[in-house]
Amino acid sequence: MRLVLTTDDRLGLLRDGGLVDVSAAFDDIRYRAAADRMPRVLAVFGERRAQLEELAANGTVETLPALLAPVPRPPKLIAAFGNYREGADRERQKQDMFLESPDSILAPGGTVILPNHKAEIFHHEAELALVIGKRSKDLPADASALEALVGYTCAMDVSARGLGRIGPSRIGKSFDTFTPLGSAIVSVDEVPDPQDLRVTLTVNGESRQDYTTRDMEYSVVEVLAFISSYMTLVPGDIILCGTQHQGLGALQDGDAAEMTIEGIGTLAVSVSDPQRREWPRGIDQEMAARQRAVRTS
Repeated sequence: MRLVLTTDDRLGLLRDGGLVDVSAAFDDIRYRAAADRMPRVLAVFGERRAQLEELAANGTVETLPALLAPVPRPPKLIAAFGNYREGADRERQKQDMFLESPDSILAPGGTVILPNHKAEIFHHEAELALVIGKRSKDLPADASALEALVGYTCAMDVSARGLGRIGPSRIGKSFDTFTPLGSAIVSVDEVPDPQDLRVTLTVNGESRQDYTTRDMEYSVVEVLAFISSYMTLVPGDIILCGTQHQGLGALQDGDAAEMTIEGIGTLAVSVSDPQRREWPRGIDQEMAARQRAVRTS
């Protein structure tokens, strides 16, 4: 199943190139504000699968409308540090994760706004995103951990580099619009192996990132086990699995960025910079080389 949320606040499943409205399956869900709705929908998504399948099979397929991010404001937005071997034969680095602002989420087709901060560069990072569907704590690092998920989606983790005044900082990932997400949440059963997915990203049609999740230092289940040992995961939480840095490059005014994860979908956004700053085009080879050379201290 591929669940989407429309800009007119309807829930739909993708089918035959269009959308079938399945909002009726969740009419009884009570919520105080729009931000509360999707976590509550995701919490019951699995138990209503039969009803959703019936609605999808018998409903009218309509032209795909404009979409919101499938979780417009997640309870928690969690990201992995690095988490890729960068194609190099090396020992795994120490596993670590951090929180980003949930208000950084951007809808598919939206515009990333580069802020008026003195960043050295703004990079794109195409990432596999995990969507939590079940309240979970202390998950094991095996296949049973996937039961915590409702599915997967695409995410771009836009990064403002060089903002830290004392040492490295991750605050440059939390600007508004810096986490494009979507378009659909693809249910776990539609992804046979999350460690065998090709991830690509282009800017203005130019190939940038092109890697597979086989290169992850810590697998999806290890990511889930690690973060759930620190905090309770709840429905609607989004976990970004990290990125390979070998194809990173600058995002700048007027750019059109598009990422694809095979079997999961495509996410496209535009970029606007009111300051009209410019950086070299193409792949940031210095960043790529630096990441290949990193070793665990």
